[in-house]
Amino acid sequence: MSHRQALEALDRTVQDLRGNGKHMGGVVVLLAGDFRQTLPVIPKGTMADEIKVCLKSSPLWKHVIPLGLKTNMRVHLQGDASAGGFAQQLLILGDGKAPAD
Repeated sequence: MSHRQALEALDRTVQDLRGNGKHMGGVVVLLAGDFRQTLPVIPKGTMADEIKVCLKSSPLWKHVIPLGLKTNMRVHLQGDASAGGFAQQLLILGDGKAPAD
């Protein structure tokens, strides 16, 4: 997940380039990624510091419409059953639903 300042800097830059004060200069912006993979790095920061600088903490986030992808095309096109099982295990782990051993 990117630092919220990156999104806010992009917003200001697009507004300046387009001469439009609307969010993102009035254009649709597509952001892609997996929020489970990375958090912003704050040297010597606390968990609260990391949460405070996440994209979801930005005032711009209320204007975001998240869309989730349902099909892992890499696994789907590969056609390997073991790859599909591994991908499913990763999703379970990422969602925090993996059983504790």
